[in-house]
Amino acid sequence: MTSPSYPKARKSSPAVSAADFLNLETSEKIKFPNIDDLAASLRFSPSDGHIWLGNRRMVLMHTGALGIMRRELIDALGQDRARALLTRQGYEAGAMDAEFANRVRANGKMFDAFSVGPQLHALEGVVLVKPLVFDVDVEKGEFYVEYQWHHSSECAAHVEHFGVSATPVCWSQIGYASGYATVFLGRPIIYRETQCQAMGYDHCHIIGKTAEEWDNPEQDLKYFRAENYVASGNGRTKKPPQKAPPAPRQGEGQRDEWHLVGASSGFNIAYHMLQRVAKTDATVLFSGESGVGKEMFARNLHKLNHRSAEPFVAVNCAAIPENLIEAELFGVEKGAFTGALASRQGRFERADGGSLFLDEVGTLTMSAQAKLLRALQESRIERVGDSRVRDVDVRVIAATNIDLKEAVEKGEFREDLYFRLNVFPIRIPPLRERYADMPMLMDHFLRRFSARHEKRITGFSEQAIGALMSYRWPGNIRELENMIERGVILAEDDGPIDLCHLFTSGEKIDKSIFALDSAGRPRRAHYHGQADLEQEEDLATAGIYDSLLEKRLGLPALESQMIEHALRKTGGNRSAAARLLGISRAQINYRIDKLKRRGERGQT
Repeated sequence: MTSPSYPKARKSSPAVSAADFLNLETSEKIKFPNIDDLAASLRFSPSDGHIWLGNRRMVLMHTGALGIMRRELIDALGQDRARALLTRQGYEAGAMDAEFANRVRANGKMFDAFSVGPQLHALEGVVLVKPLVFDVDVEKGEFYVEYQWHHSSECAAHVEHFGVSATPVCWSQIGYASGYATVFLGRPIIYRETQCQAMGYDHCHIIGKTAEEWDNPEQDLKYFRAENYVASGNGRTKKPPQKAPPAPRQGEGQRDEWHLVGASSGFNIAYHMLQRVAKTDATVLFSGESGVGKEMFARNLHKLNHRSAEPFVAVNCAAIPENLIEAELFGVEKGAFTGALASRQGRFERADGGSLFLDEVGTLTMSAQAKLLRALQESRIERVGDSRVRDVDVRVIAATNIDLKEAVEKGEFREDLYFRLNVFPIRIPPLRERYADMPMLMDHFLRRFSARHEKRITGFSEQAIGALMSYRWPGNIRELENMIERGVILAEDDGPIDLCHLFTSGEKIDKSIFALDSAGRPRRAHYHGQADLEQEEDLATAGIYDSLLEKRLGLPALESQMIEHALRKTGGNRSAAARLLGISRAQINYRIDKLKRRGERGQT
C-alpha cells in the first residue's frame, strides 16, 4: 500500500520551522535528542530479580507470551472489550512515563522533554518512533503531532495469531501515547492510528490532537473508562442492556457536577466495583479522604440502579446535632416535643423506594448508631412521639473518611453496625494517587466554569500546569474544583489560567517552577511523582544537611539509619515506611535485603 500524504504543520513548529519542514525529507524533518540520558536510567539487578527505569520497577516479557495473552483476551471478551483493556493498560503506562519525563529533562526545550515518551517506547522495546510534525503551544491549548511507528511489537503479536487486520490494532500503544501526552500537557489528548503495519502498510502512522479537535472524540475516550464485565453462559461477556435515563425529578435538573471523570487505574478499580454492585440492592460503604468524591460515586450508584427514578436522599451525619438525629432520620409527630408544631417525614421515609446516602457516618454518637442499626435491621422506623411502625424500602449507601475498623477497635463505633454497613466496601483513592486523572479533571472543571461564568479561557500556562501537578491536594478533588473556578474568574478572556490565578490562599507549592535555566529564561514547568513533592530546601533543611556531612556518616550508613527510623516510626509496616521515604515497597524491600546481606558479610 502507498503511504498517504501527511498534513503539514499548521503553524511554525518549535522543533523545526515551517520553511525547513517543506524542504526536508521525511526522515530528516525532526530528530529526537540523544537518548543516552534515558538509557542511563535503565538499571538491571539480576541478583535481586529487579529491573529499574528511574524509580519504577519494570519487567521483560516475551512478545510471544504477550501475543498469547492478547489472543486469550480477544477470545474471552471479544475484540472491542479486549481493545479497551489493552488501551487502558497502555494509558496508565504512558501516564507513569510522563512523570519520569519531566524529571529527566525538566530544563530542556518542550520538544526534547516531550520526546522522552516516544524514546522510552523504543527503549522499552515496544516500537521505534520517528517524528514527523510537532506543533504544540501549551498556553493556547494547541496540540498537533504526527509520528511514524516502525517494527511495532503489538502489530507483530496480532498478525501472528490473527493474520492481516482490516483495522488498526496498536491499541496499547495508542493508549500509551494518549496517556503520556494527556498527563504531560495537562489536558485530554487523543491519538488515532491512520495506518497500521497489521493492515499491510510498511509502517504505522499516528496523529495526536486535543480531544476537542477530533470529530467524535467519545469513540476514543470510551476506551479509557472501566467497564462492567458480566460473564454470560457462553463464556463471552455481555454489556447489560441500557435503559433510557429517567426524566429528572422536579427541581433536580441535569447536573454535570455528578459526572465521574477519570482514567487512572485507581479510578477504574473503584468505578468497576461500583458497576458490579450497582444493579443490586446491597449496602455499599464508600471510604476515602474528604473531597475525593464519595457523594458523586454514591449518586452514580443510585443512577445505575433500578431505583434511579426514585428519590436520592443525602444526609450529612456530622451536621445533625445528637438530640435531633432521631427526628431527622425517622421523622416526628406533631406535639412530640416543644416546637413540633406539625408532623413531618424523616429521611428514611423521604427516601422510601429510593436510596439513602449517609455521609460521614463515622461521626454518629453511640446512641445514634444504635437507633440507626435497629432501622437497618428491621427496615422499619417509628417517628418520634408516634407508636405506629412504618415499613420503609431504601437502599442504604454510607460514606466515611475515617477507618471504621480502627474505630471499632477503639470502641468508638459499634461492631454490629460496622458489619451491617460494610457489605460491599469501595475505597476511593485520593487525588495524589490518581495522577493520570488530573488532566481530565482540569479540562472538565475548566469547561464547566468557563460556561458558568461566561469566560473564554484557552487553557493553562506551563507554570500553572507544573504547579497543579506538583501540589499534594490535601482537599482532593473538591480543592481542585474550587481552585480552577477561582482561576477561571481571575484569568483574562482569550488567555490561559496562569499560576497567579490559582494559588492565592497560601497553598504550599513546589518553588522550583519559578527557577531560571542557564540562559536566564523561565524554567519549563515540571511536575513530580509523590516521591518528589514538598522537598524545598529552606535554611532549616540546609542545616540538617550540614550536620549530617560533618558527622561523615557516608551514604550507606545514612540510608540504613533512615530506613530503620522509618520502620520504627511505622511499627515495622514496610509500605508505610516506603511512603515516608518517598520510594516504592519494592524498593524498600530491595534496600532492606541489601542491608541484611551487607550485615551477614560483615559478620562472616
